[in-house]
Amino acid sequence: MQPIFDQDLMTARKLRALRAALPGAGFLMDRAAEDLAERLGAVERRFGHAAALFCVTPAARAALLATGKVDAVTRVEADAALLSGEDGLVSPPDRVPFAAESIDLAVSLLSLHEANDIPGMLVQIRRALKPDGLFLAAMAGSGTLGELRESLLAAETEISDGAGPRVMPFTDIRDAGALLQRAGFALPVADVEALTVRYESMFGLLRDLRAMGATSALIARSRKPATRRLFARAAEIYAERFSDPDGRVRATFALVWLSGWVPHASQQKPLQPGSAEVSLATVLGSKD
Repeated sequence: MQPIFDQDLMTARKLRALRAALPGAGFLMDRAAEDLAERLGAVERRFGHAAALFCVTPAARAALLATGKVDAVTRVEADAALLSGEDGLVSPPDRVPFAAESIDLAVSLLSLHEANDIPGMLVQIRRALKPDGLFLAAMAGSGTLGELRESLLAAETEISDGAGPRVMPFTDIRDAGALLQRAGFALPVADVEALTVRYESMFGLLRDLRAMGATSALIARSRKPATRRLFARAAEIYAERFSDPDGRVRATFALVWLSGWVPHASQQKPLQPGSAEVSLATVLGSKD
């Protein structure tokens, strides 16, 4: 499969963000971790060994342990520095470093959309989970940073008579759900939560993305340095098209939540066609 992202550059930018440690820049991960705890809280079972896959910060591990439903959590990161002194495993971003059927729960927060092979990652995760194991993930989905994408595209087209990709592509929720089924997960569920964050200008958004380590690492990105003129014009377009009456601009983050179970005999299964004991006509009342 042709890679989409420069994984080395992506890891380097996350390390740079870790060193900079801008206060408040982890708001999106904190929100995802809170939602993770709430979703796991609704599951009526306990998990022995969980894995937090490439979640960058300790937030996912802390959220899992805070639920009281997980005995142990192993963090997996692309660089040892991202573990911030915690015990964990270091692995390339597209590899799940667990033996088959060795973990009970796998979670991924805000990283799956950066995988070069999402179907392959899901297959690896399913393989690592024990029967009746659970996978929970939040990934950026279609619509995320749509305002930024449109503004940069319009500005670059206006200034350069052409434009290259500057915002990564994101998966549609329907495709995400289908990928779960394709990987062999049972009871797959996909839903989306759209968050709107407001900034004084586009530059506030860019500052936060840089502090998250979430700036573009597309292999197909333009190698020309972006000019001040480009960003200044993009900020003007952003303010013209996506500002509220008070002058602040909006940024959309569409978080696609995925959940799926590894098949097990104890799970509910759909009835076979024709197996119903009462006909629909009987329920509705047949007419002469």
